[in-house]
Amino acid sequence: MARILYILIALWLSLYGIQALILTFLYLWHRSNHSRARTPVLAIPAAWPHVVVQLPVYNERLVIERLIDAAAALDYPHDCLEVQVLDDSTDETSQLAEERAAYQRARGVDVRVLHRPVRDGFKAGALAWGMGQTDAELLVIFDADFSPPADFLRRTVPSMADQRVGMVQTRWAHLNEAYSTLTLAESIFIDGHFVVEQFARNQSGLLMSFNGSGGVWRRRCIEEAGGWQSDTMTEDMDLSYRAQLAGWRCLYLPDVSAPAELSPQIVAFKQQQARWAEGSVQCLRKLGPAILSSRLSGVQKLMALAHISNYLAAPLFVILVLATLPVIWFAQPMPSDLTAVGFASLGPPLLLTVAQAALHRDWARRILYMPVLILIAMGIAWNTSRGVWRGLTHWGGTFNRTPKYRLEGRQGRWNGSLYALLPDRAILGEIALMLYALLTVAVAWLRGSYGAMPYLLVYATGFGLVAAMGLRQRAGLG
Repeated sequence: MARILYILIALWLSLYGIQALILTFLYLWHRSNHSRARTPVLAIPAAWPHVVVQLPVYNERLVIERLIDAAAALDYPHDCLEVQVLDDSTDETSQLAEERAAYQRARGVDVRVLHRPVRDGFKAGALAWGMGQTDAELLVIFDADFSPPADFLRRTVPSMADQRVGMVQTRWAHLNEAYSTLTLAESIFIDGHFVVEQFARNQSGLLMSFNGSGGVWRRRCIEEAGGWQSDTMTEDMDLSYRAQLAGWRCLYLPDVSAPAELSPQIVAFKQQQARWAEGSVQCLRKLGPAILSSRLSGVQKLMALAHISNYLAAPLFVILVLATLPVIWFAQPMPSDLTAVGFASLGPPLLLTVAQAALHRDWARRILYMPVLILIAMGIAWNTSRGVWRGLTHWGGTFNRTPKYRLEGRQGRWNGSLYALLPDRAILGEIALMLYALLTVAVAWLRGSYGAMPYLLVYATGFGLVAAMGLRQRAGLG
C-alpha cells in the first residue's frame, strides 16, 4: 500500500513539473515570435483617464514615506490623478502618512489618507471601501513595499484603451535582491513566475492572475466580476479569475517593472508562502466548478486548474517523504520505473534558468544560488502544507502582513525592528521531518536501498536548513 501511495504521489507531483516544462516551451516560442515582431507603439490618449492610485497599508512606518513619495512622483496629469492611502494602521504609521500626504498636497498632488471605521476584509475590504470613495475609471494598486518608477502610468494606462481589457499586470522587480542569500533566492523564484509563467500564460490565451500589486484595474471590470471579496486569502487571484471567466481580457506587460522589497527573514517568507497557499486552495474550491463548467477549451481549463492548485505540491511532497520509510522498511523495492517523474523534475529548474538568462547577463553566476532556493522550497513545505490545510477547511482567515524594513540594495537593517517576526511553531515540524528523513536514510542503509539515500539526504538538508535559518535569525545573526 505504501509503495502504491508513493507512486501515485510521485506521478501527481510530476504533473506540476510537466506544467513548468510546458510554460517554458510556450515562453520560448512566444518570446521568439515576439522579438521578431515589431512591438506596437501605443497611442497617447487624447484625454488621459481619471486614475486613482490605491496604497493599502497596515503598520508600515518604515516604508510609508517612500511609498507615498513614489506615488506622488508618478508622471501623470495632476488633474487626472488622485492617491488614496488606505490606512488601517494602529501605530505611528498613520501620523507619518498624514504628514507626508500634507507635504505632497502642498506640492500639488491630490494625496488623501483614508481610515475605515472597521478593518473588515483586510486588504480586499480596504480596496473595496476605497473604490467607493472615488469615481476614478482606472484603479492602480501598490503594496507598501513597492516603489514604482515615475513613468509607470504613462506606460500602462494606454494599454487600457481597449475597452475589453479589464486588468493590466506588470513585472515585479526587486529593491534588495543583493541583500542576502535568502533575498537572492527569493528573487530567482519570483523572476520565474513573472518572466516565464505570466508571459507564457498571457501570450498563449491561458488564464493568468493579478499579483496583488503593480497593476491597473478598470472599475467596470471589478464591478461586473463581483467586486473585491474577502472569502479567500488571495483576493487578487480570485478577482482576476472571476473577471476572465466573465469575459474580460487581462494583459501582462513584461517590459514594465515595479520594484518591491524582498523579505530578509525566513519566517516572513514562510508566512507569505503559507498565506498564498491558503488563498490559492480557497480559490480552487471556490472557482474550480466555474472553470470546469465554463466555455474555456480543455487545455485552458486544465492549465487553469494546475495553476491555482500549484501549492498542493507542498503537502504531496511531505507525504512522499513520509511514505518512503514504510516502503523501505517492509522491504518493498523503491520504484525505479518513474521515468516521467525524473523528466518532469527538470521543469522548475529549467524555467528558473530561462528566466534568469532573460533578465541578467551574469545569469550563470546567479543560478549557482538555485540549489539554495530548491532546499528552501523543500524546507518550507511543512509550513506551506499547513496553509494548504487551512485553505481546504476554512474560508477567509487572518491576513498576517509581511514586514517591510526599507531595505535597498545591501543597505538597511531589520534586526531589532519591532516588526521583526519570531520563529513560529512550524520549526518543530521542520526539525521532526529532518530527523525522520535521517532515520529513513539509516533504514535505507540497513535494507540496502542505497538509491534512495541521496534524495533523503537532500530532503533532510532542506528541512534542516530552514529550521537553522529561523533559529539563527532569531539569535540576531541573520
